[in-house]
Amino acid sequence: MYKAVIRPVLFLFAPEKVHHMVVAALKIGLAFPGVKSLLAHLTQVNDDRLRRTLFGLSFDHPVGVAAGFDKNAEVFNELANLGFSHIEIGTVTPKAQPGNPKPRLFRLKKEQGLINRMGFNNKGLQSAVANLKTRKTKAIIGGNIGKNTLTPNASAVDDYVANFEGLFDHVDYFVVNVSCPNITDLRELQDQESLTHILLKLQEINNSKPARKPVLLKVSPDLNEQQLDEVIEVVKQTKIDGVVATNTSITRHTIAKEQSLAQQIGKGGLSGLPLRDRSTEVIRYLARKSNKAFPIIGVGGIMSAEDAIEKINAGADLVQVYTGFIYSGPFLAKRINKLLLKQL
Repeated sequence: MYKAVIRPVLFLFAPEKVHHMVVAALKIGLAFPGVKSLLAHLTQVNDDRLRRTLFGLSFDHPVGVAAGFDKNAEVFNELANLGFSHIEIGTVTPKAQPGNPKPRLFRLKKEQGLINRMGFNNKGLQSAVANLKTRKTKAIIGGNIGKNTLTPNASAVDDYVANFEGLFDHVDYFVVNVSCPNITDLRELQDQESLTHILLKLQEINNSKPARKPVLLKVSPDLNEQQLDEVIEVVKQTKIDGVVATNTSITRHTIAKEQSLAQQIGKGGLSGLPLRDRSTEVIRYLARKSNKAFPIIGVGGIMSAEDAIEKINAGADLVQVYTGFIYSGPFLAKRINKLLLKQL
């Protein structure tokens, strides 16, 4: 029904408008008595065999929502009712910022992909904290943190520290985002020296707390093998808890049917089906080359249950969806978990 009826109607509207419509529908719909219970019955799979324990946290099952869907921590409670074990909010920046000019989100329908150049649009740290204080769900909440666009890279560590301190009491784990292609010069922070400096500073603060929080790094799919080797070394040196692989891509060579449309759209991060294989390659490389020394959350091009299993077989401990959620509908997490159980 979703693909045949609901999605065609939603796709009549601009992508960013649809996102706001869906967020509003989740807020309103789940406020009605009985709706939460109905959704839980329709979307959740409860089986102890699906449980995963990673970096000290217990996940009901491996499937979560990637950063970018709930930028301002507005609907994490509602998303948990759609059968997701964890929701990653953000990317959060210390100060509110509008992001890049619109239009900035584009569909590649034939490719089952998206191109976005949102630019970390969000309402800022204090707004996210206020929303997180309304937390009702037992689902795991991750905080994806970045720097403000106007903050120079030389001062970027201050933005990451501000986010870390501000969100510390309200999220269960952190993801450091230095790999988004839509912030000017941000990806320069992937340089080993710059990245190590930021992560060591966060770990210094983390280790001073009564109970530390897991810290992960989100990596780009556009890194070559030498750069991925550097990521492994950074994880080892800074003793962070794992990686999220991968962010969106600036490459376009995986687009098979809509190259001309992609060129017309221009800059932005590519997600969805065209990213699937490269994301899996990065996961497999990091897992094999590190001898599975750290947990990996697999993201990128998960459009079906089979795609999720492929990532898990490549070395991912958990998986996250976003573009696949848009194209495949609200029962994707349930389909993934049912296939996992069948394989078990």
